[in-house]
Amino acid sequence: MRRIWLAIRLFFLVLFKGEVARRLDEVLSLPSPAAGQTVPKLEKPKPAAAPVRDTKPVRSEAITLLAALQREARFVDFIQEDLGGYTDAQIGAAVRDMHRQCGKLLERLFALRPLCSQAEGEMIEVPAGFDPACFHLSGRVDGSPPFRGRVVHPGWEATRCELPVWTGGAGAARVVAPIEVEIQ
Repeated sequence: MRRIWLAIRLFFLVLFKGEVARRLDEVLSLPSPAAGQTVPKLEKPKPAAAPVRDTKPVRSEAITLLAALQREARFVDFIQEDLGGYTDAQIGAAVRDMHRQCGKLLERLFALRPLCSQAEGEMIEVPAGFDPACFHLSGRVDGSPPFRGRVVHPGWEATRCELPVWTGGAGAARVVAPIEVEIQ
């Protein structure tokens, strides 16, 4: 169960933090260590100079997406919740509803489609001159393309990107969810 939450956290860190994505890409591109070999340590990046900020209010598209996930599926509430006091059945029930609502939102905003028609386990040919952003090769990659191999994951492609338009002021540019108040 812990690995699921780690995967979800990594997904959003990679999505929202370019430095995390860059460092994770470095780790994933390292060769697998042979038996008995140690994994080399990555150097910590040197802090970059602070960028000069524009004075007009700007909202990150990542925050807009996160706000939509929170508004429609209570995603942030779920991720921020300490799940230690809940049973697996309670967590599963919450995830089922959130899963459905997140799926509807992603379909509406991005209309996600698999990159290939082959199912997992089926054979596929990776053509010469392939785009590395479309194919992640693993296993024994020797020689030059075309390559033949089994589909491990068919990939995803956004066929559109229609994020909600943000109309807030400068003070709310980073607000993911407003304070909810019930007036008595």
